[in-house]
Amino acid sequence: MREDNQLLVITHLSQLVTLVTGFGSLLIPLIIWITQKEKVYQMDAHGKNIINFQLSLIIYFIICIPLILLLGLGLLGFIVLGFASIIFPILNAIKASNGEVPTYPFSFTFIK
Repeated sequence: MREDNQLLVITHLSQLVTLVTGFGSLLIPLIIWITQKEKVYQMDAHGKNIINFQLSLIIYFIICIPLILLLGLGLLGFIVLGFASIIFPILNAIKASNGEVPTYPFSFTFIK
C-alpha cells in the first residue's frame, strides 16, 4: 500500500461535484473508494466515512420533504443540510491533508 494524501483530499472534495453538475456526490467518491481501497493507505476508512455521510444526507433530505408542510421546517432543514454538505467535505479534506482520518458528524453507520 502506498500513502497518498492528495488522493484522500480529492476523494473528500469530489463530494462537491454536485455544486457543478447537480449529481455525483455519492457516485464519484464511491468509485474512487472501490478502486483504490486496497492500494492507498487509509482509503478504506476515508471512503467508508464519506459514503456513510452521503447516504445519511440523502436520508435527511428525504425526511425534510414532508417537514416542509410542518411550518416550513423542511426548508430550514434543506438549508442546513446544504451548508453541511459543503462545509464538512472541505474541513475533512484539510484534515486528510494533515494525515488525520476525519469523521462526519450526524452520519449513520451503513458501512463498517
